[in-house]
Amino acid sequence: MTQFHRRSVLRASLTGGTFLALPALTYRSALLAQDKPSETVRVACVGVGGQGLANMKAVRKNVVAVCDVDSTHLEAAAKEMGKGAQVATESDYRKLLDKKDVDAVLCSTPDHWHALVTADACKAGKDVYCEKPLTLVVAEGRAMVKAARDHKRIVQTGSQQRSGKEFRLACELVRNGALGKLQEVKVGLPGPNWVSRAKKAVPDGTPPAALDYNRWLGPAPERPFNANRVHYLFRFFWDYSGGQQTNFGAHDLDIAQWALGMDDSGPTTIEGTATFNKDKWFETPESASQVFTYANGVKVHCTLGAGGNPGGVTFVGEKGTIYVKRGSITVTLNGEKVADPYKLPTGDVKLYVSKGHHADWLECIKTRKLPICDVEIGHRSATVCHLGNIAIRTGRKISWDPKAETILGDKEAAALLTKEYRKPWALG
Repeated sequence: MTQFHRRSVLRASLTGGTFLALPALTYRSALLAQDKPSETVRVACVGVGGQGLANMKAVRKNVVAVCDVDSTHLEAAAKEMGKGAQVATESDYRKLLDKKDVDAVLCSTPDHWHALVTADACKAGKDVYCEKPLTLVVAEGRAMVKAARDHKRIVQTGSQQRSGKEFRLACELVRNGALGKLQEVKVGLPGPNWVSRAKKAVPDGTPPAALDYNRWLGPAPERPFNANRVHYLFRFFWDYSGGQQTNFGAHDLDIAQWALGMDDSGPTTIEGTATFNKDKWFETPESASQVFTYANGVKVHCTLGAGGNPGGVTFVGEKGTIYVKRGSITVTLNGEKVADPYKLPTGDVKLYVSKGHHADWLECIKTRKLPICDVEIGHRSATVCHLGNIAIRTGRKISWDPKAETILGDKEAAALLTKEYRKPWALG
C-alpha cells in the first residue's frame, strides 16, 4: 500500500456521552454529543452489515462515508442515514483512506479483514475503532499495535463490556482483594448458532450480483462461494474467524484479563478439549472446555456451549464469589449475598471509567490519550482466545511465553500463530 495523507489534529473536545447497559443485541454505547459540524470527528464506516450497521448508528452524527463489498449493505446504510445525508459510499475501503475529510475509520468487517483495514488506516493517518475479536491470528495483533504506535494513532477495540459499570466494578473488587486470594475464574461462552441461522448445509454456488465475493475473500484462501460461509456465518470457519471462542471470548476472556491485571500479558499454559459438528457443516467447536493457567497460579476455566459455566464471568475467591454478566453483578461474601454491590468499597486500585465505548473512542481521538480498550489490550485478549483454539485444534497442552509471544516446544502449534495471506494482499 502507498503512504496516504496524515490526518490533521482535531481541535475540539467531546461534550458528552452515555452507556446503555442492556443485554446482548442491544448492548451498545450511544453517542449523545451535540458537536458542531466543524468540531465533529469525521468517521468512515467500513463494513456496514449486522454489527457494522449497529456501530454506524452509534456514531451516526459523525459518519461521512460508508463502505461495503455488498451493495445491499450499502443501500441499507444509506437508507438508515436518511435522505439528505452527505455520506459517500464506496466498495473498496482503500479509496476512503486518502480522503482529507475522513478523520477516523470504524471497521466492522469479518475478522479476516481486521488487521489489513486497521493497519492501512493507521498508515493513512486515520484513527480506528476495530470490532472484536481484533485479529484472526496472533501475529496480526502485534503488527496492528506496531502500526498504531508507529503512526501515533488511537485504536479502540470493540470489546464494549469494558465500558459497562458492572464489569468495571467486578474487576475493581477483584483487583483490590474483596474476595481475598483469588482461586479460580469461570467463563461461560454460548454454543454456535450456525444451525439455527443456516438450518442445513447447501452446495457451493454463484455469488449474488450484489456481493463482490473476491473482495469479500480478500486475504483468505480462494474457494467457491457458499451462502452458508459468508456474512454472519463466516465466524464458524477457520479461514475467517474462530467461532464463539473469539466472538464471545473477546468479551468475557477480556474481562478475566482485566481483573487479573494481565492487559499486557497472558496465561502460561493452555489446554482444552472440544466437540465438532458431526456432519462438518461448520468447522469451529460445538462445545469446548479449556483451562488457562497464569504465572500466579490462577486458573481460568472456560466452557463453550450448553451445560458449561454460567454465561458471563464468575470470580471465585477465599471469601466468596463475584458473578458478572451484561447488565448485572452478583456478589456473595462470607456466605451472604450483598444487597447492593455498588455500595461496596473498592479500594485504592481504580480502573478506567468510560462514558460509553464509542464516545470514549471519539473523546480519545481529541485528547490523544489511549482508549479503554486500546489496540494492545485487544491484541492480548484476542491472543487468549486464539491460544484456546490452538490447544483444541492440536489436542495438546500449550506452553506460552507471554513476553516473547511465542509457543514453546511445539512447532506445529506455533505455526497456527500466523496465517499466509492470499496474494496480492500483504500486511505491513
